Amino acid sequence: MIRTISPGMILPLFAALTLEQGLLVRAAPPSAEVRYKTAKVGDMDIFYRESGPKDAPTVLLLHGFPTSSQMFRNLIPALADRYHVVAPDYPGFGHSSMPPRDRFAYTFDNLAKVIDDFTAKLGLTRYALYVQDYGAPVGYRLAVAHPERVTAIVVQNGNAYDEGLDNDFWKPIKAYWKEPNSREKRDALRSFLTYDATRWQYTHGVKDPELVSPDGPAHDQFLLDREGNDEIQLDLFLSYGSNPPLYPKWQAYFRERQPPMLIVWGKNDQIFPVAGAEPYKRDLKTLEYHLLDAGHFALETNGAEIAGLMREFLGTRPGGK
Repeated sequence: MIRTISPGMILPLFAALTLEQGLLVRAAPPSAEVRYKTAKVGDMDIFYRESGPKDAPTVLLLHGFPTSSQMFRNLIPALADRYHVVAPDYPGFGHSSMPPRDRFAYTFDNLAKVIDDFTAKLGLTRYALYVQDYGAPVGYRLAVAHPERVTAIVVQNGNAYDEGLDNDFWKPIKAYWKEPNSREKRDALRSFLTYDATRWQYTHGVKDPELVSPDGPAHDQFLLDREGNDEIQLDLFLSYGSNPPLYPKWQAYFRERQPPMLIVWGKNDQIFPVAGAEPYKRDLKTLEYHLLDAGHFALETNGAEIAGLMREFLGTRPGGK
């Protein structure tokens, strides 16, 4: 019997099981076309990366510090055969507008508002969230404001619990929160904006540093070094202090709405250690929990593993297939 294969069947077959050297293995999905676009949000240009069919379930990727949507450069094509993937840059980050501080207050409330308006501009009414580092306080503000939109949450070293900030890394930042008008406390944080600090975030806790491309930290530092961007980042270090008071509200959202959650946490991260991952277990019933042998930017070394876990997890969620 000869079975005819239509063009529409090729992609599922390619991503399915294949026989290789007598062993059954899973083939990787084919690489997808990524588009680099800009949306006008208010008077700002918000840059974003987009791939995948627009009628497929949407995954909204929210980046951390000190990076941008470039941190998802490999994840996007790994998901885009099945999902509509969108990754914006916040104001002051990546290729988005960087308005001066006297025209735009760099706070997490304002970053979240811009991304909320961005999703409205693109007509994104339902999406799974991927949150990492700064992406967590941005994404959780969106989730609390629009719980009906969130189909699932993927958390990669993104904090929502006090336990996650109880380490030495946060001591100078907390000192600045206590004395927000102190020039000394503000200037003490400038070392976090250097290339050495940026590269450290990529390489610390990494089992095999040769897996970390130098392009990521170089790209991030080039944009951090723009005139005036240092003051923007210091404003956001101060504004991060607005997040812990919201933790109870975010945790109540977890308990009441029970969004399906996938934890893929780099267990060697000294910025957001495992102590911040464990408490999610208290509040969520539908939780898949993975500690990875990785650092802060786990996608750099464990990207294929994270993509596989996401495809399996999101594929079992309503509206995620």
